[in-house]
Amino acid sequence: MSTPPAQRLRVAVVFGGRSAEHEISLLSARFVLESLDPVRFEPVLVGIDKSGRWLLQEPSLLLQGARDPRAVALDAAKPGVMMPPHPGAGLVVTTGVGSSGVLGRVDAVFPVLHGPLGEDGTIQGLFELAGVPYVGSGVLGSAVGMDKDVMKRLLAAAGLPLLPYRTVRRARWDAEPKAVLAEAGALEPPLFVKPANLGSSVGVTRVADPSRLAEAIGRAFEFDDKIVIEEGLDRPREIECAVLGGEPPLASVPGEIVVHHKDGFYSYAAKYLDADGATTRIPAELGESEASEVRRLALSTFAALEAEGLARVDLFLDKQGRWFVNEINTLPGFTAISMFPKLMEASGVGPRELVTRLIEDALRRAARRQARRTTA
Repeated sequence: MSTPPAQRLRVAVVFGGRSAEHEISLLSARFVLESLDPVRFEPVLVGIDKSGRWLLQEPSLLLQGARDPRAVALDAAKPGVMMPPHPGAGLVVTTGVGSSGVLGRVDAVFPVLHGPLGEDGTIQGLFELAGVPYVGSGVLGSAVGMDKDVMKRLLAAAGLPLLPYRTVRRARWDAEPKAVLAEAGALEPPLFVKPANLGSSVGVTRVADPSRLAEAIGRAFEFDDKIVIEEGLDRPREIECAVLGGEPPLASVPGEIVVHHKDGFYSYAAKYLDADGATTRIPAELGESEASEVRRLALSTFAALEAEGLARVDLFLDKQGRWFVNEINTLPGFTAISMFPKLMEASGVGPRELVTRLIEDALRRAARRQARRTTA
């Protein structure tokens, strides 16, 4: 017997955002919408444009749109909406179709936002203030998972294996460029220069020739005021592991990214623009002990960074058989080609079950927060 529509949980899928990963977020939201169980959940689509406006969106925008990030966009003509930062208000329409209260309650939020102002704890803070259950890590886990510098400090404190790196802030680069280049020159090439607070390989440059380092640093600073310069490896294997939160969390089978793109690494173009830029191997061709070590490192990373709900942990395996943690992604891509849903499916958790479990986990965590004492 199907559940009557009135008993369905209203899930606000929030996507878009003000970061350079805006378009990828739209593709991720499409996957989530396609995977929502229509018997259990009623979706409410909220797109955030690049100026920060929240706009109601129609399912057809996502479901009939292109799968190329260069060809997707929000419908800017739709009415505005907001979420007041206090419990019980739900979603309030601000323009176009009436007064506040038109949308009403929201039972849960599924944020599908990548990068700053979506994945870094900022919007998670709003959900906390609004008292709405939400999928994914909390304010702390989201913030430290987004900032590659702070992330690495915590991973190092937890004893997890990392490649050498340097953190550079814009003010120091402006004041002491020669000193920064000299310090970075002490790292073994190839080097990877990255904005500290972005994902999807946006703003990342692989530097094999030291004469190109200053150019790469300048590009990274176009996206953030803090960057990291990491020591690379000679053609390492790139292994990824998905983690699904719970008690205990579930680590997926490992997968491998095999890059064919001219960039020489898993760049934005290799991921999303070049159909032949990379291939995946799921499961990765690893021995039993190696696969077990991947899962151990992924779960240890998840715990060290206070992650919740879901994450994808990226690792390197060098030619000597040594493992290195590269980074965590606390709101990994949910596009049709993204590793997180593919890894979970290979581990026995299909798209519909995956989305359902993530929402159920959000509801459980919110219930525990609600049960906490608020008086001494």
